[in-house]
Amino acid sequence: MTGYPALAMMIDGHAVSGGGRRTHAVVNPANGEVIGQVPLADPADLDDALAAAERGFARWRKSSAAERAAVLEGAARLLLERQEAIARNATLEQGKTLPEARIEVLMVVGLFRFYAGECQRIYGRTLVRPEGQRATVTHAPVGPVAAFAPWNFPIGNPGRKLGAPIAAGCSVILKSAEETPASALAVLQALHDAGLPGDVAQAVFGVPDEVSRHLLGSPVIRKLSFTGSTVVGKHLLRLASENMLRTTMELGGHGPVLVFGDVDVDRVLDTVVPHKLRNAGQVCVSPTRFLVEERVFDRFAAGFAARAGAFRVGDGLDPESRMGPMANPRRPEAMERLIANARDTGADVLTGGERVGNQGFFHAPTVLANVPEHAAIMNEEPFGPVAIVNAMADEAAMIAEANRLPYGLAAYAWTDDARRQRRLGAEIEAGMIGINTTMIGAADAPFGGVKWSGHGAEDGPEGLHACLVTKTVHEG
Repeated sequence: MTGYPALAMMIDGHAVSGGGRRTHAVVNPANGEVIGQVPLADPADLDDALAAAERGFARWRKSSAAERAAVLEGAARLLLERQEAIARNATLEQGKTLPEARIEVLMVVGLFRFYAGECQRIYGRTLVRPEGQRATVTHAPVGPVAAFAPWNFPIGNPGRKLGAPIAAGCSVILKSAEETPASALAVLQALHDAGLPGDVAQAVFGVPDEVSRHLLGSPVIRKLSFTGSTVVGKHLLRLASENMLRTTMELGGHGPVLVFGDVDVDRVLDTVVPHKLRNAGQVCVSPTRFLVEERVFDRFAAGFAARAGAFRVGDGLDPESRMGPMANPRRPEAMERLIANARDTGADVLTGGERVGNQGFFHAPTVLANVPEHAAIMNEEPFGPVAIVNAMADEAAMIAEANRLPYGLAAYAWTDDARRQRRLGAEIEAGMIGINTTMIGAADAPFGGVKWSGHGAEDGPEGLHACLVTKTVHEG
């Protein structure tokens, strides 16, 4: 009735399902109804995927740059043609609004097109040596990649996990979220339909710890790419250390936003409130801790609450909805716990603070003010539609609070002072900083964090080179 597709794993170019395998129920977060069943891998399935990835790497590492580019360009065209169906399925299984899901398809289209060009620029160099000697530096694909993608960007995250390794000449085993399998499978299908050999990229689903231990314990895998929480990331890093795997880790954040008194407050609010509430706040780079200079605090807090309170919350397929449900029942439960703790510690709830409706996983946009530093939400990533707005005395205090936590993924600042802009860019500890903008992601720009927010980068030339190893050949 929903038009939601049948689900299967993709191993060695074949759809794999049934056979008595365990399954995971895929639920529409707008109403709690089961819309599909995704099969979960058993050890034999994972061994098949590893064997295929090993064969695929032996083949794909020898492919030409033109061949890789043709696959990526072809997949981008197919994603555009299939945009509406892919976006609708993403909304059904993840909850975000349909316009947001459409944009996510375009994000992968842009990334594949960028990598189609970038894979033809994997340059080495020749070193200066005396006559009769030669030394060259080259870059080679690292090998089969185990890639783990979360549910919050069900199209974009798989696109990132697949695009760079394929451009570099690697094979991939993608373990995407069981909550959002159709989106990941659609991205992989576009690549296969564009000519990618079936053994070069696989998609498996399963019990996360079972899959990660099996794949990362195999000598076939040479690199781990993970997007998700810091807690899980640390666990996977310990597993990856046993085989000395290369790693790219995009982990949690707790985005600070520094707002100075020299800005147009209404203009800033018109930008940051929709950005805070996109995808119901389930964004690793979501602006969360708003550190506002005292002289504009009252106006900023009141304006934020008014705008957030007016946001229409509803089914992501409803064209009137500006924010959809949260993706699973765990998220509203986490919101309730964090907001209750904030209240108990003395915070003010300016708007929201509760669930919406009696079905699905909806939560009201929420604004908390005057939240003490020891409140849980000041130290734990909320990953939901809640903003913290606190008054700050001056620039030094704002920078200190921005850098206080061990996270350093994304940070934002709003000021018209050019010298201050340069100081903030230098002093804020984050992998990505937006000054007078919330747009910090682009196909040609590295995406990643520092400290507990991980290491390495996706997107940009850096994302491609993260899938390569450097070799130096000396000839006498």
